[in-house]
Amino acid sequence: MAPKERTKPRAGFAAQLLHSRETGIVGALLIMVILLSIFAPDFASKGNLLNDARNLSFIGIVVLGQAMVMITGGIDLSVGSVWGLAAVASAAMMQAGMGVVPACALTLVICGVVGLFNGFCVTKLRMLPFVPTLATMSIARALALVITRGKAIDGFRPDGDAFFALGGGDIFDLPVPFIIFVVLAIIVAIVLKRTVYGRQLYAIGGNERAATLTGLNVDRLKMSVYVSSSVLAGLAGIIEVSYLSSAISNQGLGKELSVIAAAVIGGTALSGGEGTVIGVFVGTVILEVLRNGLVLLGTDAYWQGVFVGSVIVLAVFIDQLRKGVWRRR
Repeated sequence: MAPKERTKPRAGFAAQLLHSRETGIVGALLIMVILLSIFAPDFASKGNLLNDARNLSFIGIVVLGQAMVMITGGIDLSVGSVWGLAAVASAAMMQAGMGVVPACALTLVICGVVGLFNGFCVTKLRMLPFVPTLATMSIARALALVITRGKAIDGFRPDGDAFFALGGGDIFDLPVPFIIFVVLAIIVAIVLKRTVYGRQLYAIGGNERAATLTGLNVDRLKMSVYVSSSVLAGLAGIIEVSYLSSAISNQGLGKELSVIAAAVIGGTALSGGEGTVIGVFVGTVILEVLRNGLVLLGTDAYWQGVFVGSVIVLAVFIDQLRKGVWRRR
């Protein structure tokens, strides 16, 4: 009689929790919140927390699109410039007399075209992702300068217009941008985890050649995530214009670094195939909590980039430890 095969026992809940990527970053966030609440009492005030929620929402919306690109193994360096282009384009069109809805819709279409161009270059022209997205980063910023001629665009809507509630309004004391971010995060989470489309994106990032051999339309899928990334960057620009009631050409300048940082801190792999919306959400919160905490602690603004960069390196290192990279060497 053949001996019974030993089945590997299922890991318990505690073990699964320990090896979860999100557990580490949630723990890091809790530690940061506790320490800041002790050393910077103003941090835990309701006003400051709500302000943080509003500020992180602009970057968070863009991170959702960037994470989808990174899951497929790509990267989008143009999101900061597309953000700025959307801000000035929407404001300029409204200043010219166009209605809010048509102006915002046309702005998102323009952003989608930028993303389509990025996706076309990556898929059909076989360029490395950083090449076309670096180019569109420069092109979009230049177009923003052409539109503004270096001047701010304001007075495009009358005072008290409903458009300004999109970025500056509150619902049940929660900032409207934060509510939009949460809703979009839920939608993206469902798409990535509960749909065939989401599983296909992970398959491409895990092994693009294998995904192609199984019959997936890799080019179409990759183009779709670049379009999504640009449209979400454009949406963030429009919402920020609503909040600031003005637009300038350098809006979103350098934000691509913060967006990528939030995604990496949240556990989205630069190599593709890994990443969750929960991780992206927490990574975005960590980035804003860190920035706000440094301000409240009186840290020189010039040093903030050093701390953010250090956190990115630490996050990647911890993720390597979790996956046992060092044990295999």
